Amino acid sequence: MDPTRDQISYVLRTVEERDIRFIRLWFTDVLGFLKSFAITPAELEQACEQGMGFDGSAIEGFARVQESDMLARPDASTFQILPVSRGNPYLEARMFCDIVTPDHAPFPGDPRWVLRRNLERAAARGFTFYVHPEMEFFLFKSSTEPVPLDQGSYFDQTPLDSAQDFRRQAIQTLEQMGISVEYSHHEVAPSQHEIDLRFADALTMADNIMTYRLVVKEVAQERGMHATFMPKPIQGQWGSGMHTHVSLFEGDRNVFFDPKGQAHLSKVGKQFVAGLLRHAREMTAVLNQWVNSYKRLVPGYEAPTTVGWSRYLRSAFVRVPGAKPKKEASARVEIRSPDPACNPYLAFSVILAAGLRGIEEGYELPDEASEEVDALTPEERAAKGILSLPDDLSVALKEMERSELVAEALGEHVFEQFLRNKQAEWDAYKSYVSPFELERYLPLL
Repeated sequence: MDPTRDQISYVLRTVEERDIRFIRLWFTDVLGFLKSFAITPAELEQACEQGMGFDGSAIEGFARVQESDMLARPDASTFQILPVSRGNPYLEARMFCDIVTPDHAPFPGDPRWVLRRNLERAAARGFTFYVHPEMEFFLFKSSTEPVPLDQGSYFDQTPLDSAQDFRRQAIQTLEQMGISVEYSHHEVAPSQHEIDLRFADALTMADNIMTYRLVVKEVAQERGMHATFMPKPIQGQWGSGMHTHVSLFEGDRNVFFDPKGQAHLSKVGKQFVAGLLRHAREMTAVLNQWVNSYKRLVPGYEAPTTVGWSRYLRSAFVRVPGAKPKKEASARVEIRSPDPACNPYLAFSVILAAGLRGIEEGYELPDEASEEVDALTPEERAAKGILSLPDDLSVALKEMERSELVAEALGEHVFEQFLRNKQAEWDAYKSYVSPFELERYLPLL
């Protein structure tokens, strides 16, 4: 966990040689919001070795007042010079931090530590966990009203406009920060876009997602637009997902791949998928953590509403994309329910925990879904034994609350703080008198 002396030396040397004036220390709260404070080069060496103190009680889900002293210790491997911003002549850099207690023990409320701990469990079995997310988002004229900037649809080549210029600038900024982009395109809904990151190990990818969301928002703001990762901002349109492709490797070997297996999945791959399916309902609150997340998980928009897997149906909870027989590294499974407003550290943790449980317990993979379940009535689904995903945050929280697997994956601290915050959100939502109710009932009742 500790950065090596060589990495710290490289950072210190680069800061001096490039005359970097400020180093921004980044970390996340339990909900996945990026937090930051800046230090000067004079404090950097001590920060890397001892950490920088801050009040943890001021951060959502971190600590109570009586245990508020925390240290942010920079991970030197995440050092990156930030692109020069307008009106700022000085170079700045950023580093992600691991949060530790005053006695330098990992702080259990740190989402980055939660993911590290689950990755260590996978590593003990010889596995490396790789992730490739498809990040969707909307561009609007402002943050006050979801007014689209175009009427384009999936893969449309719209005339050269601000949205195309935006994607180009966002990609250039990401690549300047060492984040590889695979491709980008217009998505299905008006003013909806997708920029996909090249696959990486799960911890690197979670850090990359935090950077990605900030870059997209900042580039949009520079161009007089508002970017949002809200799952369902426009009534009657497709929502934004974070379709998450995952794979397990042993060294250079993809353990999901079997050229003779069903869907080219190995026994381990099938057990991993079976784990995802069996624990789908109880981890949904982590993958879809907002009230608005469930406005996306409805029939008719290629978003999953039931628990099942398929090679072809994009409404399945898990899809197994076709792997090329001579390209085993591409074998993967795609979890289609997560949205881009989740906490990626926690989302990757529960996905990995569910898959590993399937491997450890030898779960059997159920039959592949062969028809669009959205077309079935609730009675037909029940007759076929098809489970539904939670249809609102309240149901998802109840499933999570009784989940031993999610509690173990997140740890007691994060598990309790997450549930407490999300229950408060649901309580506020259910007492809110919405425009729908006013329009529907005020003239009538």
